[in-house]
Amino acid sequence: MKQIAQRVFLKTLEAIDIPATLARKLDRDGPRIQAAGRIVDLREFREIVAIAYGKASFAMAEGFTSILAPDFQLRGILSLPTKPPRKLPGWQTFVGGHPLPNAESFAAGRAILDLLHGCNERTLIVFLLSGGGSVLVEQPLDPAVTLEDFQKLNSVLVTCGAPIQEINAIRKHLSATKGGRLAAAAPNSWKLTLGVTDVPEGHESALGSGPTLPDPTTIEDAYRVARDFRIVPKMPASIRAVFENRALQETPKDGDPAFSRAPFELLLGEHELMHAAHHACEAEGYVCLCDNATDNWPLEKSADHLLAELAKLKHANPGRPVAILADGEVSSPVTGDGVGGRNSAFVLACVSKIAGKRIAILSAGTDGVDGNSTAAGAVADGESISRANSMGLDVADFLRRSDAYNFFARLGDAIVTGPTGNNLRDLRVLLSP
Repeated sequence: MKQIAQRVFLKTLEAIDIPATLARKLDRDGPRIQAAGRIVDLREFREIVAIAYGKASFAMAEGFTSILAPDFQLRGILSLPTKPPRKLPGWQTFVGGHPLPNAESFAAGRAILDLLHGCNERTLIVFLLSGGGSVLVEQPLDPAVTLEDFQKLNSVLVTCGAPIQEINAIRKHLSATKGGRLAAAAPNSWKLTLGVTDVPEGHESALGSGPTLPDPTTIEDAYRVARDFRIVPKMPASIRAVFENRALQETPKDGDPAFSRAPFELLLGEHELMHAAHHACEAEGYVCLCDNATDNWPLEKSADHLLAELAKLKHANPGRPVAILADGEVSSPVTGDGVGGRNSAFVLACVSKIAGKRIAILSAGTDGVDGNSTAAGAVADGESISRANSMGLDVADFLRRSDAYNFFARLGDAIVTGPTGNNLRDLRVLLSP
């Protein structure tokens, strides 16, 4: 069953291939492409500009370039967190910082704004956005704010305990590249945004901090978050002064003319991920149920819930193999200095719960990265604990030290794919024969 769970994960990764999805959804026929429910004739535009950033940006940029070739050329700006595997013709490339912005993040932000300011109604602008992009492209609204200031601010924000939506409320109101401001930088152009996102449906403005979408947050939200989490005294002086003087500038809202020609289309998201995983499970002969209730739940609570759902499904289908699929993130606080992330921690927390049972559990990130490890996640079954005990491995000790990766690496059950160039949600697979 461990092998089956891994096949399901790998088949799911194959099914959410980004270049193939782009080619299918845009469906270019000569000079025409499908985009956001309409037909776009590329001949109507003097030039095509593309801006790609996020963890999946290289695959998106390469896929979009291939769709246009050889008939249409583009000017592109690409910002990604690692050095690209190869150079893309027509693209200016930056290696931005993650999880904190770096000098390349600032340079990418400046280059994008300069490019957009030169666009007009005869320019087609295509934004290719994926998760992890908020820090890969950055420029402050206030030129007096430095890169070091933004790095300090981001460090404060990611450690203050605020949810990502509230962190973004502050980011958007300090940045020239977030909260709809990239759309506003080229108000007369036709702007198409294509997203590959790990954020829940209905929260698309969280993707890359919503550079091309109306911002649902307000300056009052930003002030409230800063106050509630007591972070103003921790901010660098230039940004602290903006909050103390209540000098934030409001972001563009719904109804702003900049959004009148700025459709958004989701290329890949939660639905596509679960559909692919469901199909892969059924192909293995399993009765399959998708349960997305555990997103952002504490690790132990989500494990207990999903195992209970697996037992219910098995009871309802006697004699048939069953599977529970779940996506999203679980909350896994770091309590030690070990190696691993929330996916391997989830599986490790299940090892004792499934001891001696005919159950297999996998949890892995579709980006191929789990926390600070080289793995995407891990897989375990009812025999994992006896194997661990025979090797002198104490589950509770590895959990306490946040060292789940090394636990599963010793067992040979760490799942290593390398970075996938994608960034949808985490996937959990629970199987019972």
